[in-house]
Amino acid sequence: MVKKNFIKVFSKLYLALILLFLYAPVLCIIIFSFFNTDLFTFKNGFSFEAYTSIFTSSKSIDLWNAIGNTAFIAVIAATVSTVLGTFSAIGIFNLSKRTRRAVKNINQLPVINSEIVMAVSFMVFFSTFAFPEGYLRLTLAHIAFCTPYVVLNVMPQLTQMDPNIYEAALDLGANPNKALTKVMLPILKPGIISGFVLSFTLSMDDFIITQINKGNTGIETLSTFIYGDAHRKGMEPFWFAVFSIIFVLILTILLVINLKKSSLKENKNEKI
Repeated sequence: MVKKNFIKVFSKLYLALILLFLYAPVLCIIIFSFFNTDLFTFKNGFSFEAYTSIFTSSKSIDLWNAIGNTAFIAVIAATVSTVLGTFSAIGIFNLSKRTRRAVKNINQLPVINSEIVMAVSFMVFFSTFAFPEGYLRLTLAHIAFCTPYVVLNVMPQLTQMDPNIYEAALDLGANPNKALTKVMLPILKPGIISGFVLSFTLSMDDFIITQINKGNTGIETLSTFIYGDAHRKGMEPFWFAVFSIIFVLILTILLVINLKKSSLKENKNEKI
C-alpha cells in the first residue's frame, strides 16, 4: 500500500515537473509582458504599454502587414493541404497492406526530415523550374510540408472506421460521391479538423522554409519579421505582448476543439 501511494505521488510530481519545464518559459513571457521591460524585472510596475504599443508604435504597420501575410499563406496552405491530405489518406488506406506500408513510410519522410534540408530542397526546385518569387513559392512550400501532417491525422480515423459502412451506403443506393460526402467525410471530421488546425499552426509558425524561399520580394511573415527586428534591436517588450497573444489564441482554439470533441463523444455514448 505504501509503495503504491509512493508511486502515485511520484508520478504526479514527475508530471508536474515536466509541465513546469515546458511551460515556465511561456509563463515568464506572459508575466513580463505586463511590466513593459526586456530586463526581466518588475521595476516599471504593472502596465499595458507593451500591448498598446502593438497598435501605436512605429513598427505597427510592418507588424500588421506581416500578420496579414502570415494569415493569408496559412489559411491557403491549411485549406489546400487538408483537402489533399484527406483524399490522400483515403487513397492510401485503400491500397494493399504492403503498398500502404511503403506509402505511409514515404509520407513520414517530410515529417522526420530536417527542416533545413526541406527548405534548401524547395529553393533548388523552385529555382530550377523558374517559379516566380513571392507568395506562390511560399504557399506551395507550406502546402508541401503541411500535407503529410494531415495524412497522419486522418489515417487513425480511417483505421477506426468500420469498413462496411461505405459499402453499405453503396448497397443502399448512394453513388460513390454521395457515399464519400455523406458517410465517410463526417466520420473523418475530427481528423480533418485536427489536420487543418495543425497545418495552420505549422504554417504560421514556420521560419526556416519561409526565410530561405521568400527571396528578395520583401515579403515578411510574422516569424521572419520577428527574427529580423530582434536580430537588429534585441527583444523589446513589444514582442512579449505579441508572443503572449499568439500563445493564448492558439491555446483557446485547441481547448475549444478538444471540448467540442469530448462533447460529441459524450453525445454518441448517450445515444448508444
